[in-house]
Formats: sequence, structure tokens, C-alpha cells
Amino acid sequence: MKRQPYKIAGLPGDGIGPEVLQATLLVLDAACAGDDAPRLSIESHDAGADHYRRNGEAFPSHVRQACLDADAVLLAAIGLPDVRKPDGTEVQPEMMMGLRQSLGLYAAVRPVKLYPGIASPLRDVENGIDLVILRENLEGLFASFGGGCLLNDHVATDTIIITREGTERIVDFAFQLARKRNGRPLDGRRSVTCVDKANVFRSFAFFRKIFFEQAAKYSDIAADATYVDAMSLFLVQNPAAYDVLVMENQFGDILSDLGAGIVGGLGMGPSAEIGNDHALFQPSHGSAPQLTGKNVANPIATILSAAMMLEWLSDRHQDPSAARAASRIEEAVSQVLAEGQVRTPDIGGTSSTSDVAEAVATAITNSNRVSV
Repeated sequence: MKRQPYKIAGLPGDGIGPEVLQATLLVLDAACAGDDAPRLSIESHDAGADHYRRNGEAFPSHVRQACLDADAVLLAAIGLPDVRKPDGTEVQPEMMMGLRQSLGLYAAVRPVKLYPGIASPLRDVENGIDLVILRENLEGLFASFGGGCLLNDHVATDTIIITREGTERIVDFAFQLARKRNGRPLDGRRSVTCVDKANVFRSFAFFRKIFFEQAAKYSDIAADATYVDAMSLFLVQNPAAYDVLVMENQFGDILSDLGAGIVGGLGMGPSAEIGNDHALFQPSHGSAPQLTGKNVANPIATILSAAMMLEWLSDRHQDPSAARAASRIEEAVSQVLAEGQVRTPDIGGTSSTSDVAEAVATAITNSNRVSV
């Protein structure tokens, strides 16, 4: 087990980022209190769109190095629509792609879970929703970032990249993740579904071929494949029939927002980006500049992302104390949401960001007292 404290690089970023990160730190303090809890050393670093506006760079080299040196990275939100580079593009993609490439974060993990007390826009959720959308994070269409071709202002092209090594790696990750889960809500069966467009594109046919080659190594996990257009329908019709979905980057980028939409919105969507040696944790939502300073942003996605961080630290360092802290956070979030008295406007309440953080932290503290 690694000697604590764990060194965490905190990136508050832009817009509502500092607010939801501060709320999350309050919850982490409660979850990591006591002799049986992990110790975290969280150092904040300035990066993102506002940093670019003030200093001409979004992702300074010393911040990149701090992320490389850390045990994990906790990112709140980055990007501002009105802060753009000379070519007219936002700075957020440059920073995110820089983080992913620098840290080798090939697996983007997006849990899609409907918590008690949260209304889904779907009519029938009797069986519940608890699945994971897993994106290959370094290849696919996103491999064209910074490249592509624009010819005489008449023709533009981007290239999708699918490699055997990258596909085998993400598919193995998917099956190993399925082994840790409780299976699909419909019947508890552990399964991994390949989502692609193999009926049209050679690249996706190749992705599917490698998927089934790797699936043969996991006889304990069911494996199937579905076209992405059909999956967008099935996630609305019967999300309880799915456990782990694995796919190329662009498809995952799209379906993960759909997934968040059926469980209460992006404010309920945590995420992790994981590599062999590093990991980054962040909410699925953006910086929401229209909410900045109003203390109304939903911090749940960032709080649950921090729980995912603790779970990853537990797995990586064989540290059961981190796993216990992660469980404390998720159980407290579930309790607060089920009670329904404290929730932000995006999920039907009137509470503030800090109200939610304090309620979750209090639930953790009270649970700790009961368990002593």
C-alpha cells in the first residue's frame, strides 16, 4: 500500500468550476476524517480559459508537470465560450487533449446511474438505470484534433484512427470493469456491448472484430454489439438492459450526454479518464458561465467524481481506506437525494451549491458516528 497522503492536483478552472470544487473539498474533508480514512494533500493550480485570457496560455508547463507528479487529478470545469484563440476555436479542447495525451488517459469512464429521488424523463424506469459508457479516449475521430485538412475553403476532412493496440486496451478495460460491477439492472447479468457503425465503415468493422477477439478471453461476461444509431434508441427505450458499453471516442462523447439526460442531467454525471499510470476525475458538465457566482450549480457530479477518484486510488494502491471513503460519499449522496429536501434547481429544488455540499458532508459525518 502506498504511503499516504495522496498528492492530488486540483484544477478549479473556469465558470462554476471553483464553486463546485470547493463544495467537493468540503465533502472530501468529511469522508477522509477519522483514523481509518485516507489522507489527501490537494494543491490547487490555475489553468483554463481565464488563465489564457490573462496570460496567453491555457495549460502552463508547470501545471502539466504537477499533474504528472500527482497521484490523481481532480478537475472541476474549464472553458469559456467568449475566450477564443486567434483561429476562432475555444481553448478548452486544447487543454483537455493536452491532459489526455500527457497523462496517457485512454479510457473515459462515464457512469450513468439513476439515484433514488431523481426524476428521469423516461416514462418507465421501474428496473432502474445503472450502466457505464466507456469511450476510447485517444483515438477515433478525436485523433484528428489539431490536424485535419481544409482545402481552399471548399473541402474539409478529418480522419478517424482505430488501432489494434488501442482497441484491445479499451476492450480489456471494459470487460475488467464489468467484472467489478453488479451486472445490468434488468437481471443482474454482467455484459459488455460494443457500440459501432460496423455495417458502413471499415474502421468500425475492425473495432468490432477486435472486440469479439478480446471478448473470447472473458467467458464469464456476456458480449454483444449494436450499431450506434440503434443504441441511441435502446438507451431511451430500455436502459436497464445494459451494463458496460464500449465505443470509439466521438460516439462516446455523444451517447454519454444522452446517458446523463436520462438520469437527471449533466449535473448528475461524474466521469473519470484513466490510463496505465495516471487518472483524472471531473464532472461531465462544462463551466456554465451563466451560473458563475450564483451558488446554484449542482455539485453532485463533481462530488461523485471525487468518489471515483478514491475508488481508483484504492484499486491502484490496494488501500481499503480509500474504498471506504468512496462508499461513504456515494451513500451520503444517495441518502440526501432520496430525502429530497436538499437539491439544486436543475433537479427540481431550490437549494444552493453550498447547501448540497453541507448536507452530503453532514450525512457522512453522522454515518461515521453511527458506525463507531
